[in-house]
Amino acid sequence: MEQEALRGLKADWAADRRTFPMSWGKAMMWLFILGDAFVFGTFLISYLAARAAATLPWPDTGKVFALHVGGAEVPLLFVFLMTLILMSSGGTMALGVAYGFRGDRKRAALFVGLTALLGAIFVGMQAVEWTNLLREGVRPWANPWGAPQFGASFFMLTGFHGLHVSIGVLYLAIVAVRIARGVYERRGDYGPVEIAGLYWGFVDIVWIFLFTLLYLW
Repeated sequence: MEQEALRGLKADWAADRRTFPMSWGKAMMWLFILGDAFVFGTFLISYLAARAAATLPWPDTGKVFALHVGGAEVPLLFVFLMTLILMSSGGTMALGVAYGFRGDRKRAALFVGLTALLGAIFVGMQAVEWTNLLREGVRPWANPWGAPQFGASFFMLTGFHGLHVSIGVLYLAIVAVRIARGVYERRGDYGPVEIAGLYWGFVDIVWIFLFTLLYLW
């Protein structure tokens, strides 16, 4: 009976593998993304609840994050530049994955490395943004423009996302080096590059939600 059960289990597993041909690494990345999406979703719901419960006015983000250019105040210009850089990195990552599967090692390494560089620039710009807010007196428990919940919400959400980007930069840098050394080419498998692309795509999508709710709303 036990042997028959094992044979049945193996047959079911083989059928699943034929129906859903996916590596363990890719499946685990999808599970990670699903779990992390729930975490970010919880944080965003908490942010919306904190904003709804605020008794003091919520800061005007257009003014808080305005950039002064030639004596004129341009709302959210710095944030738009950050967003443009991160969204562009999604395009370079897609190119890196595409060239990897075509077997073009040099271009795959170039575009994955460029993606890591754009991610590092984004993190650097976020550090500048945090520094400016701290100089203005924004803290996790207070801010000079109204509702004290603003500081805690902003630092928690952007900090958690920034941590993901920082980890992603290191991750992509390692992948780019391995591509350049021909590790995946010798294996005949560029699947790990695709898995890295899934992670980076998730980071990009999360930023769209943060950008919309934190800065535009």
